[in-house]
Parts: sequence; C-alpha cells; structure tokens
Amino acid sequence: MSLKERISSVLVVSAAGNFIQTLYEYLPEEKYSPIYTVSNISAAKRAVCEQSFDFVIINSPLPDDAGIRFAIDASTIRHAVVLLLVRSELYEAVFDKVMEQGIFVLSKPTSRSFLMHALDWMEVVKERERLHEKKTHSLEDKMAEIKLVNRAKIILMEQSLMDEAQAHRCIEKQAMDRCVSKRVIAEEIIKKHS
Repeated sequence: MSLKERISSVLVVSAAGNFIQTLYEYLPEEKYSPIYTVSNISAAKRAVCEQSFDFVIINSPLPDDAGIRFAIDASTIRHAVVLLLVRSELYEAVFDKVMEQGIFVLSKPTSRSFLMHALDWMEVVKERERLHEKKTHSLEDKMAEIKLVNRAKIILMEQSLMDEAQAHRCIEKQAMDRCVSKRVIAEEIIKKHS
C-alpha cells in the first residue's frame, strides 16, 4: 500500500473549536480516519489509553495543561507521531524540551501551507516507523527459525548420531524435497522427538 493510499487515525487535542473546524478541512476522511477530538489533556490521556492513534495534534495551551508532557508520552510510550502547536513566544523553549522525542512543533499563528507540510512530514515519519517495525518483525521471525532449526539439529545429533553438518543437511534436504521451510521440518522433528 502506498503512502498516499494509507489511512491514518488522528487525535486532535484543542480547546479552540475554530481550530478543530479548520483542521478538519486539512484532514480529508479518505486519508485520515477516524479523527477523534478532545478539548483537554485529561480526555486526551483517556483516549490514548482506549485506542492507539497514528497522529496526535495538540493545540496548546489547554484548560488543564500546556500539553508538553502529554506530547512526550504520546510520542515515546504510545508511538504516535505528534504535532504540537504553541504560541510563537514559547516556540524555542518548547522545541528544546521535545525535540529529542521527535515531536514536531509549529508556532502559532501558522499558515495553511506550514500546517500541510507538517502533516506531510508526519506521514513520512509514520511510514518510516512502519517499515522499521516490519523489518524488526522479519528479523525476529528469522531468529526464531534459526533457534528452531538449531534445536532440531541437536535432537538429530543426539538421536541419530549425526554431526552438526549432517543434521543441517538433513533438515535442508527435507525442506527442499517437500518444498517447505526449514522451520516446518524443524518443528516436525521437535514434535516427533519430544
């Protein structure tokens, strides 16, 4: 699925109704769904506990908090890509606090083009995270297969008095002959001898 076809979930945290209305214009439903909106940090904390979001957009300040700690938690604990909008006089101080967590910060007021660019950057970061996660799962699967094959080799070495090279070749040959993975053969050997 291409980046343009992907649908992302969004949490918008803002006490300003006009900001939410404007933001909905920039978040077409065919690209961003569901879009969940809350008006304070307490509700935002509940929302991220109940479901995961690809993106969190925080229009700071909020009635109960500035949202900086929540932005950090949403980014690091919940793995959301976060955009934090702050008043221009606070931009540098806030940016210094959150930059290490990879949080995007925009000063307010901002233009439509800056906001659209920020949303594009957020999508790129989320896609990079998805690819990294996919690669990690692939490596974990490969390591699990190696462990199973090694266990099966040990069983063959003990039960059939093979050396390691012979046990490995035996598993490989069976996998090729039957057109299955070495993992399947290893699982069968382990099951048979346990």
